[in-house]
Amino acid sequence: MYTRETWFLIVSIPLYAIVIGIEIFMSNWHGKKYYSIRQTLQNIYLTLLNASLDLFLRWAFYFSVLTWSYQQHFFRIHNPYLYWFLLFILEDLAFYFEHRVDHYCRVCWAVHVTHHSSEEYNLTTGFRSSVFQPVYRFLYFIPICLMGFDPLDIVFMYSVTQTYGILLHTQYIKKMPRWFEWFFVSPAHHRVHHATNIIYLDKNMGMCLIIWDKLFGTFQDELETEPVKFGLSKEVAGINHPAKLVFHEWLAIGKDLQKKTSFLNKLRYLFMPPGWSHDGSSKTANQMRKELTHPS
Repeated sequence: MYTRETWFLIVSIPLYAIVIGIEIFMSNWHGKKYYSIRQTLQNIYLTLLNASLDLFLRWAFYFSVLTWSYQQHFFRIHNPYLYWFLLFILEDLAFYFEHRVDHYCRVCWAVHVTHHSSEEYNLTTGFRSSVFQPVYRFLYFIPICLMGFDPLDIVFMYSVTQTYGILLHTQYIKKMPRWFEWFFVSPAHHRVHHATNIIYLDKNMGMCLIIWDKLFGTFQDELETEPVKFGLSKEVAGINHPAKLVFHEWLAIGKDLQKKTSFLNKLRYLFMPPGWSHDGSSKTANQMRKELTHPS
């Protein structure tokens, strides 16, 4: 059933091993120290949790939902070249909106935050998975199924685009040619996405194509005057504990829900962007950016 995806994974694993090995060697050779044993093991731990949950939910639930949705499709594309081209475009667009929701809805950010929590940035950071994302990621694929795209093809295309996304997590490629960076996400674009600098927060959400960010107002170039700082914008005590690494933002949400405020505000603590507060004690990325550009 998944022969094509399985073969792709078999081919991609040696690729990952080679490029990660080269980057480890280069970073140590040049004294960059981009890798540490603890953070690398955390990345492996998180991707194993994510992959296990994804496989379980795929068989138990969401692939059945996608198959049913595909059976309700309202048109088909018979030209194979057009079919695969449109599938790539639609899936990349779906990823953009999923990723944007992950950054602008706090309960989704509580899932996604693990991918951003490392202060190191290297190729293994691409494997620092959002553990519970398989619980809802398939929802973004349903409209694509309804447009006549086979769930097996959707899952395969997701694996292909994920590979590209993983290889973006490097500090060794500074800039790609201008024509490339106009259309495609580059390592420089994705470094911006992982940055904690206020100007860079919640920018460059695309997986393969940067055009979505340019169309929908979330694009930010990497600036020579603003060196990227990686990690989270607020310090989390004990984050290296295996459980707290995954659940620390959920614990923070729980504390906010205990505050004495209205029921509507409690809902806002769940669904407004990270940093929102009813009393101004913390601020969203957009609020911090406004204060940065228009100080009182």
